[in-house]
Amino acid sequence: MTVTPTASIIHHFSTIADPRVDRRKKHQLTDIFFITLCATICGADNWVAIEKFGKAKESWFTEQLGLENGIPSHDTLGAVFAAIDTEQFSQCFSNWVADLADLVEEDIIAISNKSAIYMVSAWSRKNSLVLGQAKVDDKSNEITAIPKLLSRLDIAGALITIDAMGCQKKIAKQIIDQGGDYVLSLKGNHGTLHEDVKAYFTSALSPEIATKTVNGEHGRIETRSVRVTDEIEWLKRSIPGQD
Repeated sequence: MTVTPTASIIHHFSTIADPRVDRRKKHQLTDIFFITLCATICGADNWVAIEKFGKAKESWFTEQLGLENGIPSHDTLGAVFAAIDTEQFSQCFSNWVADLADLVEEDIIAISNKSAIYMVSAWSRKNSLVLGQAKVDDKSNEITAIPKLLSRLDIAGALITIDAMGCQKKIAKQIIDQGGDYVLSLKGNHGTLHEDVKAYFTSALSPEIATKTVNGEHGRIETRSVRVTDEIEWLKRSIPGQD
């Protein structure tokens, strides 16, 4: 049997607990999720816009969902999403996207942060979509949010890229344990690790340049050289306690 997009959304989000009082329910919770996701995908970015989108497509939504009380108001939408378990919704969202995405080996998944909204996101290059997001706690930082986000994803065979915020042994181990590989950025705030790596790649032991690019813009010429090595025993011996 072919699974329709409607059935897929209802299936993945049906496990979310409904926080509403039974006597006040006019709309099915999964209907609210379905309408909201469709509207958001089409560019609606607030509750009023979602309601307007729903009403513009009301006949189609009614055909898909069998709506008995029309499109939820923007107040209802906002109240429902304010009351549900956001962690549970995020997990269901990641599972749903994983179903939609063509998750294969050799995908590159970039973990990035959006400091303005305190979120970390996982972007699949192959599928050109966000596989999942995790909120950064007010009293925490990205280092605690990244493991939570990774745990929601199937990263087996994928290459995970993270900037210097995620250059931590525990994060690297989690990626390997989940069957992925990683490329982590390294900056000078990691004790002597940065200096040791820099010294190696500027020494006579450094491998040959693998690729080189030359770009010219804004009145300057920029040359980038890439050197790669898997010979890191010297690094393990030099910094046994480095995070």
